[in-house]
Amino acid sequence: MSDVTRTKHGRPVHHWRRDVVELAALFTAVAVADAVANMVGHGPDGPALLFVSAVVLLATAGFHIWWARRHNHAPPPAHDTVARPPADAEQAGHTTTAISGPPAEPAQPGDTTLWRMRTTVRDEPGSLASLCVALAGRRIDILSLQAHPLAEGTVDEFLLRAPAELSGADITRSIAGAGGAGTWIERADAHDLVDAPTRILGLATRTALDAAELPLALRHLLGRCTIRSLPAASRPKPRQDEVTPSDGTPVDGVLEGTVLRLKGPDGEVITVERPYLPFTPTEFARARALVELDTRLGPRIPRSQDVLTLPEGNSITVQRADTTDIEAAKAMHERCSRRTLDMRYHGPVHDADRYLNHLLSPRFGRTLAVRTASGRIVGIGHLLWDGDETEVALLVEDDWQRRGIGSELLGRLVTMAVEAGCESVYAVTRASNTGMVAAMRGLGLPLDYQIEEGTLVITARLDATPVGSRLPYDHAQRP
Repeated sequence: MSDVTRTKHGRPVHHWRRDVVELAALFTAVAVADAVANMVGHGPDGPALLFVSAVVLLATAGFHIWWARRHNHAPPPAHDTVARPPADAEQAGHTTTAISGPPAEPAQPGDTTLWRMRTTVRDEPGSLASLCVALAGRRIDILSLQAHPLAEGTVDEFLLRAPAELSGADITRSIAGAGGAGTWIERADAHDLVDAPTRILGLATRTALDAAELPLALRHLLGRCTIRSLPAASRPKPRQDEVTPSDGTPVDGVLEGTVLRLKGPDGEVITVERPYLPFTPTEFARARALVELDTRLGPRIPRSQDVLTLPEGNSITVQRADTTDIEAAKAMHERCSRRTLDMRYHGPVHDADRYLNHLLSPRFGRTLAVRTASGRIVGIGHLLWDGDETEVALLVEDDWQRRGIGSELLGRLVTMAVEAGCESVYAVTRASNTGMVAAMRGLGLPLDYQIEEGTLVITARLDATPVGSRLPYDHAQRP
């Protein structure tokens, strides 16, 4: 029977039946002791009986001590692997929660997990302190904190180190009990340990060096999101004093919940969208500043090259290309057969030149060009940002095919994709294009194939691909 059956005014209340049982046990013990004393004092074997009783009592006490020690330190049963919360843990209140990331592996004692968490609190003194106390109660360490002020309330973004046995749901319940609302949480990694100003400056540096970095920088700045670019319509560029151009997007951009719209460097509309987490005015201002930096710097690409020697002895160079190379790319089209152009563009061959302005623009991806010693382009490889996916495409002039140029281009493009943080790349080609299929297989990566009406889509997964600190073609500078 439990010692305490209920509480009143904070004090334990004992049941009257327990008191009666305790008194009965006391009287019984006194009666037994009196009977034993009479037997020892007046019986013929009194001393022997007393000695035997003492031995039995000592043996019983020793057995009790051994039994208690053994079971107090025994390991838990094999099926008892669930970490139990403290007895005084309270259930958290209701909250709208988004949890991202795969389920955790069984935790070992002492292991920790990094989490990124964002929650909204009331804009009043003590709100942040309540969150910190709730996290400390679960032995969660706050590694960094950013505050995003809103018109009503404040969005607090945390980087947390928590005991591995705590799940995202456990953390959000604690936050809800401390006043947090609209909580979003996902697994973090070591890259998130860099403080926000340092990370933003690094993204600005990458954007300043290469115009193709803008979509990637926005994705790293804003987290998991989809970025699309809608080319500007055929109209004059907006005037300096034009607040809202004819396409409806203000020059300063638009913030609409989970969607950002920004004016790109060439008048295009850059749309950034994520499905669940609304953007804050702080994030909007950071994204707009990054786009403005890219606009002021204008078109640019790293000017570096690699010189390679083919098996038959010919020397070629591999370097970045942009819209200044359109005429050289058109000349290569003229030297390509109709079959080669059809394998690459999957459409009317006479329209191939029309695609070059888009394909060679660093705003939409990266392009590598292979040049001969005379400067003629004989091969082009594209890495194109397609929303939240990435496409690779190759075109090699007929007379230079079967010499390893396509495989060289594809390997470098995949290296770029890995450095950019892409999870996969895909190639769209004809099922009869054995050269492209062989080049994709030569990557040594897991491949997925989809074929429909003669069109083949090959997807390579990049999650296990190692990558160096520099791209191969950055080692040799252009003379």
